[in-house]
Amino acid sequence: MKKVLVMVLALVMAFSAVSALADITIVQNKVEIDAALQEYAAAYSAETGKNVKVITAGGSSDYNTALKAEFASGKEPDIFVIEGPTGYELYKDKIADQTGAEWTQYTAAQYMDGDKVVGFPVAVEGYGMAYNADILAKAEIDPATLTNVDAYKAAFEKLDSMKDELGLTAVVSMTASTAAGMTWVTGLHNFNVYLTVGLDRNDTSVIDQVMQGEVDEERFHQYCEYVALIFQYSDPEMLLNGTQDMQLAAFANGQTAFYHQGNWMDPNIVALGVEFPMAYAPHAFMHEDTDGILVNAPSWYVVNQNAGNTEEAIDFLNALATTEAGHDYMVNKAAMVPAFTNVTLAPATPLSKSVMEWNAAGKTYSWQQYKLPDGFGMGTLGAIYELLASGAIDEPTFEQMMKDAIATIPTL
Repeated sequence: MKKVLVMVLALVMAFSAVSALADITIVQNKVEIDAALQEYAAAYSAETGKNVKVITAGGSSDYNTALKAEFASGKEPDIFVIEGPTGYELYKDKIADQTGAEWTQYTAAQYMDGDKVVGFPVAVEGYGMAYNADILAKAEIDPATLTNVDAYKAAFEKLDSMKDELGLTAVVSMTASTAAGMTWVTGLHNFNVYLTVGLDRNDTSVIDQVMQGEVDEERFHQYCEYVALIFQYSDPEMLLNGTQDMQLAAFANGQTAFYHQGNWMDPNIVALGVEFPMAYAPHAFMHEDTDGILVNAPSWYVVNQNAGNTEEAIDFLNALATTEAGHDYMVNKAAMVPAFTNVTLAPATPLSKSVMEWNAAGKTYSWQQYKLPDGFGMGTLGAIYELLASGAIDEPTFEQMMKDAIATIPTL
């Protein structure tokens, strides 16, 4: 009897060890896909017997702080997200080589370290100035003309003069709130407008200059004027205190004509039952025409080779890219634009559909904001945007403070 008990205990312990090894933890930064990813992870767990736990931080909470806390806890995640060179450099000693994984044959958007494939593209994402097509039509503004800052100035002025007639509280739904954790909108995504708009996708001249602590004086001046223009026609309360949900609600309720966010907000737009037509216009901040939006693989899933579940983690990513359930999750449930050539589904959600149309037309600019030093965009630059939003500084002071901050980059 004693031998039987010992054998049973041994089997239980062995099963527990196998179960523990099969647990996969994912830390990811897209709050807008959390529900869809949780649902997919649960279905994957039920099918494979490998328990997948999803931890989400982002939106109005700082993903990088949450990720560092996970590593500091001693329970390192199996899969986590990097957003470019800065994130990769922080964690490259932990990141597994995925060269030869099944998913790699279906994309050209993987994150590379030399000849090694190290990152799985979460999606292709894009952003511009989203607009409510019905409101622009009522104001007799053709969004196709919004390809330079002079056209934007005229459109903003006209819409502002018609706010009562159109039921608007502001022309633009924009937030610059430090307290609400929204400085990624300003210090990363809006700053990238300066870094890439109007340039060929492989042209890194502006970000290279910034990394040396310098700016193109005329280009940067026009950019700073564009930021001031957006803030001028935004709701001051929203600028200073708005969360991601509040920013969307103003646009979704028809209270603004424009919305400074990306297609990653499509799941929330669908959940709110928004019915008016919308699409993207360019962030055309210069006097010359720049007819394109900002499109890139914004982030990559990487596998932690130190967590003990490398094979299981890669299996999970392979399933995302190669199965019908994975494709359905990416396109229909998470409303993303997949980075994989074997996905035949097309998004029906409005902003993702607009991104695909701009991308198909070849009218896109790249993302270079994640080459900035860790924390510089959200922390250092984000605080300066908020000062302008609050009225504490004017546009010339904003421009000088931004240049002074950029000048410190080589010392960071």
